[in-house]
Amino acid sequence: MDALRAGALVLAAAVLVAGCAPGPGSAPPVPAEPSVTAPAAAPASDPAPASGPAPGPAPPSPGPVRDRGPDLDDPASLAVVVNKQRPLDPEDWAPAALEDVEGHLLRPEAAAAARALLAAARADGVPIRIVSGYRSFAEQSGTYAGWVAQKGREGADTVSARPGHSEHQTGLAVDVGDGSGCDLRVCFGGTATAAWVAEHGPEHGFVVRYPWDEHATTGYWYEPWHLRYLGPERARGYVRSGAATLEEFSGLPPAPDYGPPAPG
Repeated sequence: MDALRAGALVLAAAVLVAGCAPGPGSAPPVPAEPSVTAPAAAPASDPAPASGPAPGPAPPSPGPVRDRGPDLDDPASLAVVVNKQRPLDPEDWAPAALEDVEGHLLRPEAAAAARALLAAARADGVPIRIVSGYRSFAEQSGTYAGWVAQKGREGADTVSARPGHSEHQTGLAVDVGDGSGCDLRVCFGGTATAAWVAEHGPEHGFVVRYPWDEHATTGYWYEPWHLRYLGPERARGYVRSGAATLEEFSGLPPAPDYGPPAPG
């Protein structure tokens, strides 16, 4: 493990971010070093056959989508992008409708997809449960204020999203776990459940929102449990594009902190 990856892993294991951290009454648990490895590199192209005509040139990669339309800003859109530099507008926006999924609320589209995802995982023998779903502006305000009181504003920003900046407020984000003791912890990345949702989530419209080693773009450390619903078509397009983050896929600049938006 080189020094850069080791540093990232230690920091990642020390904090829970993107608003997924528990309330300030109890500090987030610090797990032992998990058996998590960086995502494998994409496989090389199949080798050319030993004989026969040389293959033609490979088709160009589709590349990330450059969709800068209003849907990225519309809180009601499945394409909306919320991060540290892109708050919801208005910041106290709430979904028009929510549905219960095993004790947690999600928007109807995400709720139906989450039920299908849970059923499919369990049919494959994979343990899975929902840990967190929709959180209102008021709930996120209280959680964030508690962290500010305990750690100061700078410290709070490492473990909790500011109100109006949390994907959970859209009703399109869901945190999953397996009940093994690694829920909302970096060691979840080494579980069969994490591997299953990373592979099969897009079939149901979900992608892992905060992937390994992309915190300089997303603003958050590795969260293999945090799934974002985009809808099956857009989720499959995200995978096909090869984009590493939703920001890249949407043609948006990195959002590592709450500073001024980057140009572009």
